[in-house]
Amino acid sequence: MVLTGRRLRVAALTCAIGLAATGCTGDDRDGFRPGAADVGDPYVPGHGNGGYDVGHYGLDVRYDPSTDLLTGRAVITATATQDLSRFNLDLVGLEVRAVSVGDAAAEHRRGDGELVVTPRDGLPRGRQFTVTVEYAGVPTAVEDGALGSGGFLHTADGAVALGQPDSAATWFPVNDHPSDKATYDLAVTVPDGLAALSNGVPGPKSSADGWTTWRWSERAPMASYLSTLVIGDYRVVTGTHAGRPMVTAVAASLPATGGAAASLARTGAIVDFLASRFGPYPFDSYGGIVIADDRIGYALETQSRPVYGPGFFADDRPNPSVVAHELAHQWFGDSVSLTRWGDIWLNEGFASYAEWLWEEHDGGRTAQRNFEIQYAATDWTQPSVEPGREQMFGSAVYKRGALAVHALRRTVGDDLFFRILRTWTTERAAGNATTADLVAVAERVAGRQLRPLFDAWLVGGSAPTLP
Repeated sequence: MVLTGRRLRVAALTCAIGLAATGCTGDDRDGFRPGAADVGDPYVPGHGNGGYDVGHYGLDVRYDPSTDLLTGRAVITATATQDLSRFNLDLVGLEVRAVSVGDAAAEHRRGDGELVVTPRDGLPRGRQFTVTVEYAGVPTAVEDGALGSGGFLHTADGAVALGQPDSAATWFPVNDHPSDKATYDLAVTVPDGLAALSNGVPGPKSSADGWTTWRWSERAPMASYLSTLVIGDYRVVTGTHAGRPMVTAVAASLPATGGAAASLARTGAIVDFLASRFGPYPFDSYGGIVIADDRIGYALETQSRPVYGPGFFADDRPNPSVVAHELAHQWFGDSVSLTRWGDIWLNEGFASYAEWLWEEHDGGRTAQRNFEIQYAATDWTQPSVEPGREQMFGSAVYKRGALAVHALRRTVGDDLFFRILRTWTTERAAGNATTADLVAVAERVAGRQLRPLFDAWLVGGSAPTLP
């Protein structure tokens, strides 16, 4: 039975005073029950939530670098996937001032990295609803043993919100797992003179009283860890490529014509080459951001606009290889996203292989030669699939994953290989997938059994026979 809002409140009160005749316990209210507080991915315990599916995040934030104070208003549009009595959002460290569901104030409390929301009325399965959260505070960083600093980092001239798998929940309330992708609109207000860069298509800027509001819109579904916010003193270059906006930015403290700027200038050419191999570019904008903070020792494929740490351009050297890697993720990881983190090789193996393809195209070593070198250097005791939480970013995920991709190419031939890749990026665009899904697509396109090949190259405990 589906309860109306009034009857749900009566049922809740009856449970509270202990009348067993209702047959309810805790938050179970005649079939309405809480959404899960954890999506159940062992690689990221505590991340993600159940009971609803987010369709859109509308974020309006204001950041003052002088005080490190962030104030925000998030309007989240979601659909209940069960008869929902309460639900969680992931949120780390910020004070919540008010929460409403629809036009009614909602009860809320904080847990460990969670915002627990109890709407006035139950949310029947299939109902679309909006959650508005007003919040503020000094955002926090997170430490990851593999990648270093992430989350929301205060910098000398502003801030950077970045990290994998942790970042989004440090600056807005979110269902923080890649299995729940959504579209985004972002308005971020910062002091005049600072840039505020994010994902997607830039919108009109406006200024008032010493503050400037920058607007961004990402209309393709995006996993939460792929969202970013970069605030500070940047040289921003705007233009178009293939009829779409191109926005690149380099920290003003880095050389204006050095390796970082030269590498970002090749973004369009690299995208065009990868599109010739993987299929049409999946998003409405292009770009990249190079930051100057040495705490960021990685590059991340933030959707439509990757962010690169300064170490990739040490001694002011160009590094188109890292640009190729992060741009390949726009297909593998961003458009076709993980269902669970145990399949992260689907992101990193293909992006690493794209480095080999680009190097060959750019006049360097062939993909075959890189394959031979890596084959000889690989520790085959480490699996690419389900590598373990401590090895999420290990060599087996990246390099052994790339070996498996090339082994598939050697086995089926170039025509079928690139047809498999383009089928994968087309059929799974804007969605989520697993290794089993990839094997199924490869077998269907190739017209032959390929599971033993994938098993040998991804999880086998000894060096596979060369195809």
